[in-house]
Amino acid sequence: MKKILFVIMITCSGFWAHGQNLLDIYKGGTVVLTPDTEYAQNNDWDTVFKSYYDTLYGAPMGNRKSLVLMPDGSVVVNHQYRNFYSKFSPNGTFLNEFGITGNNGEKFKKTQRISGVINNNTFFTGLNNLGDMFCFDFDGNYKKTLKLDYMTWQQLPLPNGKIAVVGWVIWKTKFRDFVAIVDYETNDQKIIWEHFTSRDEFGVHTQLFNYTYEFKIQGAIGCTTMPFSKASGIKARPKLACVNDQLVLANPTSGEISIYDLDGNLVSKRQMDLSRGQISVEEQKEIQQKAIERYKNMNPLRFEGFAGKVSAEESRKAHNYLVKTMEADLRKITDPISKPYFSTLLQDSDGNILFFDFANEQGANKFNVWIYKNGGQFVCESSFVCDNYELQINPEKMVFRDGYLYGLQELKDASGVPLRLVRFSIKNR
Repeated sequence: MKKILFVIMITCSGFWAHGQNLLDIYKGGTVVLTPDTEYAQNNDWDTVFKSYYDTLYGAPMGNRKSLVLMPDGSVVVNHQYRNFYSKFSPNGTFLNEFGITGNNGEKFKKTQRISGVINNNTFFTGLNNLGDMFCFDFDGNYKKTLKLDYMTWQQLPLPNGKIAVVGWVIWKTKFRDFVAIVDYETNDQKIIWEHFTSRDEFGVHTQLFNYTYEFKIQGAIGCTTMPFSKASGIKARPKLACVNDQLVLANPTSGEISIYDLDGNLVSKRQMDLSRGQISVEEQKEIQQKAIERYKNMNPLRFEGFAGKVSAEESRKAHNYLVKTMEADLRKITDPISKPYFSTLLQDSDGNILFFDFANEQGANKFNVWIYKNGGQFVCESSFVCDNYELQINPEKMVFRDGYLYGLQELKDASGVPLRLVRFSIKNR
């Protein structure tokens, strides 16, 4: 009975805010995102997001930002390769830039992006190269470090003071993808789901469209030519959400949804009521041929000096190996490739989960809605549209709160920096 009451309370909060709950809006088929003109209206975006034009080795990095909502409705924006965070008030006004201050009173020289808020009072970050997850208060004062001996893709705070983590590690003959629950207080970890994928050894090529060349002296290079084909583990890693004090693990590769309690005990499983697309043999051949031509036209000496030791001769050898192996794979294409069941998910403020399809055309943004009630149910298809912004559907750039959708999105036809912190109201067309 408590779960049913909880769902009704959430739904009512959305009704009071906008006169209609979000699920009813989704059922209308098209969801219009309308910018709130009263939100973040006085910010000088050319100054606030001056790092938008950052580059790294000639590649643009400035739009690789993400946002985190705080309990009071304030917003913090992470900046890739910048050692500070930007804080905005609940009405969207830029407040300040801040970093992490250690117990010795000195600022951290290197920070990681904030992944979320635990216990309603503490930020926690993604991992650095040493597996450190830094935790600090809302003023940037360091609290503690959690240690994880693996790489992570998603960290999700849970209501019981624990953090659910999607992680992966490389073993000698295989990759291990898994989901763990990490206790903030003790750093204890519990693996609740795992999947193993075999891997190629250096010098052995068995997985189509994935290529690795190991240099004689030091280092290796690798590339992949085909979508939904990778040599670094499962085709698409699990996505996490937390609904009604239960952890939802959605597997894009298998289409399975698993429900756990907050301590990581399995409650139920079910299969998604969704279809999955395919890349046909003809489409694969076209993609592979384009990749071959692209690599043929690259400079054969581009690896010279790699790791400070690769010679011109070995650079040519690596280039020839990649092209020849790609050509051999072109002749081996005989079967379609199955796409994952969904590309990404968002959890809204009414407790619904939105599963987004792979767009066949730019801006399609189609999604299905799943609600956790009596084991879960897919109820409709819908899509996001917005006349003002180029929508980037990504849980690091879109977060629901109180019936609104907060986003880091690019304004169409903007002069200067196009990136904005924006709050969308959600309506039917």
